[in-house]
Amino acid sequence: MIIWLASYPKSGNTWVRSFLSAYYYSDNGKFNFKLLNNIKQFPSRDFFNRKILSVEDASDNWLIAQSRIKSKGEVCFLKTHNVFGAYKGKNFTTSEFTLGAIYIVRDPRNVITSLMNHYSLNENEALSMINSVYRNLRDENNPEDYSNYSFISSWANNFRSWKLSKSIETLIIKYEDLENNRFRTFKKIINFTDKLMKLNNKIDFEKLKSSIESTNFDILKKKEELEGFEEAIFSKKDGRTKTFFNLGSENNYKKLIKPQTSKTLKKLFKKEMKELGYI
Repeated sequence: MIIWLASYPKSGNTWVRSFLSAYYYSDNGKFNFKLLNNIKQFPSRDFFNRKILSVEDASDNWLIAQSRIKSKGEVCFLKTHNVFGAYKGKNFTTSEFTLGAIYIVRDPRNVITSLMNHYSLNENEALSMINSVYRNLRDENNPEDYSNYSFISSWANNFRSWKLSKSIETLIIKYEDLENNRFRTFKKIINFTDKLMKLNNKIDFEKLKSSIESTNFDILKKKEELEGFEEAIFSKKDGRTKTFFNLGSENNYKKLIKPQTSKTLKKLFKKEMKELGYI
């Protein structure tokens, strides 16, 4: 069965994934990049035994792949940027294969600056991406393979799809709480996942503390500088691999985007931003 780590891209999913991999898959809570192999991205080539040839082929195989995961009889965490929904009647996931989900949401004004770096976009292109109802993600370096095709839609639709999912239990986590209330927020995550997995043991607070400390953003950024990070994207446009752990707490939209872009985002996502306390 699956516990999803879901988010719109560049919202802190990999940060939570790093923390969970350190807490559940290490002996002492000390993080290293190899631990991320325990929490893979879905969909991806790892879950299909052949090349996926189209969007329809991808959606046809989402639940088939999850059925194979369930047949192993173990609980696993999977990272995704897909909406909680269906493509032409083909569900991305169902309660048959899902225990629950953690959804990480971030102020879209700071998401957009990260999109600009990660996908080599200018401000207008990033604004178009974050508001595109029909936006999907593909591997631009292998355009004929749809194994990692994800339908992400817009920032608001992505958030709403998981928040309003009635068939599974979902914990909503704000990226800003990961920054400002780190211990309390990560403890909340472990309480949620332990409950889903029916673990009766108490939280290991020493391991929790170690997992939080070893996945501090500055530490992750330094590790990427020294060791590289295989999930960083190579940009054909820029001709180089883009830094994955880029700005962290230095990502301040007030300094990085035009005031008009901020105003546009507030207008586009007024309902969701009010609900989340961003405005």
